[in-house]
Amino acid sequence: MQQIDTSHPYKLIYSFGEHPYLGYLIEPHIVQLNPNGSLSLSYKRVFTNTVDEFAEALDETDYKIIKLLDEVEQSNVIKKYHKKAIRPVDYFTKIFDNKVRDYIRPKLEKKLLKVMEMIGDKPIYLMSKKDGYPAEQQLHVAEQPTSILFHFRRNEEETRYFPTLKYNGHRMEFMYKNAEVIINAQAWLLLDNVLYHFDQPLEGKKLAPFLNKRYISVPRATERKYYETFIIPLIEKYSVYAEGFDIKTIKEDAVPILTLNYIQNGESHIQLSFQYGDFTFLPTSDHKISVKMSYDEEADNYTFTRVKRSILWEENQHAYLESSGVKRQDALFGSYITDGKEFANVFEWLSNKQDELKEKGYSIKQETGDKHFFIGKTSLDIEVVEDNDWFDVRAFANFGPYKIPFIHLRDHILNRIQEFTLPNGEIAIIPEEWFAQYEHLFQFAIKKNGLQLNKAHIGILHEISEHTALTMSRKLQNLSNFEEIAKIDAPQKFNGSLRPYQEAGYNWFHFLQEYKFGGVLADDMGLGKTVQTLALLQKQKEELKNTDYAKTSLLVLPTSLVYNWQKEADKFAPDLRILMHVGSNRFKDAYAFTHFDVVITTYGIVRSDEELFSKFFFNYIILDESQNIKNPTSKSFKSIKSLKSRHKLALSGTPIENSVSDIWSQMHFTNPGLLGSYSFFQKEFVIPIEKKKDEDTAKRLQAIIKPFVLRRTKNQVATELPPKTEQIIYCEMNEAQSELYESTKSEYRNALLEGAVNDGKGNQIALLQGLTKLRQLANHPKMVDPSYKDESGKFEAVLQMLDSISIEGNKVLIFSQFVKHLELFKDYFNKQKIPFAYLDGATKDRAEAVQRFKDNEEVKIFLISIKAGGVGLNLTEADYVFILDPWWNPAVEQQAIDRSHRIGQKRNVFIYKFISKDTVEEKIVALQNRKMSIATSLITTEKTFVKSLSQDDLKELLR
Repeated sequence: MQQIDTSHPYKLIYSFGEHPYLGYLIEPHIVQLNPNGSLSLSYKRVFTNTVDEFAEALDETDYKIIKLLDEVEQSNVIKKYHKKAIRPVDYFTKIFDNKVRDYIRPKLEKKLLKVMEMIGDKPIYLMSKKDGYPAEQQLHVAEQPTSILFHFRRNEEETRYFPTLKYNGHRMEFMYKNAEVIINAQAWLLLDNVLYHFDQPLEGKKLAPFLNKRYISVPRATERKYYETFIIPLIEKYSVYAEGFDIKTIKEDAVPILTLNYIQNGESHIQLSFQYGDFTFLPTSDHKISVKMSYDEEADNYTFTRVKRSILWEENQHAYLESSGVKRQDALFGSYITDGKEFANVFEWLSNKQDELKEKGYSIKQETGDKHFFIGKTSLDIEVVEDNDWFDVRAFANFGPYKIPFIHLRDHILNRIQEFTLPNGEIAIIPEEWFAQYEHLFQFAIKKNGLQLNKAHIGILHEISEHTALTMSRKLQNLSNFEEIAKIDAPQKFNGSLRPYQEAGYNWFHFLQEYKFGGVLADDMGLGKTVQTLALLQKQKEELKNTDYAKTSLLVLPTSLVYNWQKEADKFAPDLRILMHVGSNRFKDAYAFTHFDVVITTYGIVRSDEELFSKFFFNYIILDESQNIKNPTSKSFKSIKSLKSRHKLALSGTPIENSVSDIWSQMHFTNPGLLGSYSFFQKEFVIPIEKKKDEDTAKRLQAIIKPFVLRRTKNQVATELPPKTEQIIYCEMNEAQSELYESTKSEYRNALLEGAVNDGKGNQIALLQGLTKLRQLANHPKMVDPSYKDESGKFEAVLQMLDSISIEGNKVLIFSQFVKHLELFKDYFNKQKIPFAYLDGATKDRAEAVQRFKDNEEVKIFLISIKAGGVGLNLTEADYVFILDPWWNPAVEQQAIDRSHRIGQKRNVFIYKFISKDTVEEKIVALQNRKMSIATSLITTEKTFVKSLSQDDLKELLR
């Protein structure tokens, strides 16, 4: 081995060499080329950490191969399988033996086989056994796989056994040809400098005995045992030609068998197997053929019967099962569990699917020890009879032919005991959903030995049945006659105080809670739905502290609102333990929720984690912007409906966006059954109200939902509101936006902090350019890179809030320092045909733009650049102001706000500042607060503000 001169040509080759203990291995070598292009005698063994200097000779696949070959090099093998440091010579002479070799070699071969899959037409050589020169003989990989046929010839004395090989249609001579099996796990044969592989799984040890032997002889005395232990598995896997005994192939019609396996205190499963005549198979890929041997003593003849499996038919059975509500738990052993969507466990699945399974030819068995489970139809019949002060609930649980009074299941439901013993001794499994649906039915029953409910708990009947014969609308209308809702003490650890109308909403939450109803808080945007809800959740924590009730509540939000809720919770209810169930590192076990008071997540994640959430019983499930589930056929609605809780609330400034039908899914979530089925609601309410303008039907619907919907508009509570309300909306950047921002920030941080601004007085222009670019990326990367194709978190958040405002009929001013930012919204509004007014420094007719916004009722949006519209405008028609990006000088922001909030404004003004989370925008807000005195008295421009920044300020901005 010599050093390689990289200034002269060289080449990467792969060499097969036989290690004296580990067997054949492959090594990568760089070989210097002679002037004529041939391989010289100079070479170097290379590894991942030494190969970079020869990068010109490598491609991406070479790097992957070399990494694999590092792992089979002897020093790395010793290090992996022998934890103490030891010299190779000592390891192989003192530690290494056949047992160790048999353990290690298959693992090495697994890696070598991966290398052979990747190596393609790369140069392969055989290493010299004398001096280790890596390019002794060039090897070639056979272009086609080789086939093998095993022969057996039985006569009166013995059975002779040997294989024949066929390559490219011709029989291949390989015996006594110095051939070698160089990889055993999946055989590779080296013969005449050609590497041969095979068209089926073949262990090299089945071939090796015949490299220097014509056949193996089995005497008559031992043939029976040999046939059983060797020939049967050989016939199962390979092509076999026999003389002196018979091999028959038959194909039986198969029967699919489902076996119920009961796991106490665990997840029971069903196991799929296939019965072909006398043979039963698990769905493993190893045995596509099964062989049975018989012996006719009179005729002195053996018969091997091969049973061929129909793999396509078996796969169809798998596909059928997976389409019917179960999923594979273990592909090897054919075990299945429910997919968690329609059925809680395999007992429910079998009970519901039993008739269908039998029609499709399935045989159902049980392996459940001493227990025998009931597998059949399970249902519940409920009849409600009204009396003066209560409802008698006459309910029976039907388990096949057995009609069991539902009260007999009381202790089972309350204590979550799933197994119920039927009169014939069979065990029935109580459906999982019964525990959540009927818990309240038993908890609030007046009598222990009967199901009798107080009328005040009528909501429970809605919860347990969507198809009750009871006329519910009259009863619910009576609830609207409550003279006064009880006042509830505020939570002890709640920071701040509720305005009178917010306190009324808080009390209403408790009214709903008392009577086990859900509700929709539909206050206008800006009236504090978040604050009222946080007060409720803090009160729940304090009240449930020493109880056994479920204590964890779930908040489901649009992605854009997640961090605003987190900030508001930190501000008003810091005592709440909150889990942010967002991002990629989410908990996978629902038990983790028990450690928190509130779990905050998004509609998208509920869809993704439906199975996880559906396993947990929450205290409250609260939906913000609940119009997200208005479509009852959407996956969001179906996912939300699969969740279980004691109480449900929905929050939405716009519960009805487009149609009366929008309210159905939200009411169905909060009070199941209240409005009947969706088709019933369409027929009885939506069509008469929307198409026939039937006012009586509209009043009847309003009376039904009145106790469960609370809506206050800004006009109704105007006297309780301050003249203006400011709120920061924290927006989450999406992945593409975040990556671009972070890379740009690192670039400027390194350039500026290490260079010109190290002394704190550096190049202010360069600093301004860098910070401006970061602010633009925080808004929308298209402002920096017009070819950017992804979305912006802030852009989506603004559009979402605009939807809510436009439905309320309010007008909004949208300010940005960047004309490019306004133009993005301008393009969007034009494409969506949304009318708007626009004003920037290039606008020629300012008066026309202002008049369009003031006088045209259809124009609800005014896009304004801060430089063009910061002063000189009177726009009191607007009661919302959006600040799209923070300014260095807070006084400039105030000027923008004053366009709306000034003399002549009779409305309450709501100001929303949109800040991209984890960006320079957040840090600007913090700097504004720290330097407020400077800003209000001295700062008039960005440049003067930047000059006031210290070294620590700069580091913080670019941290």
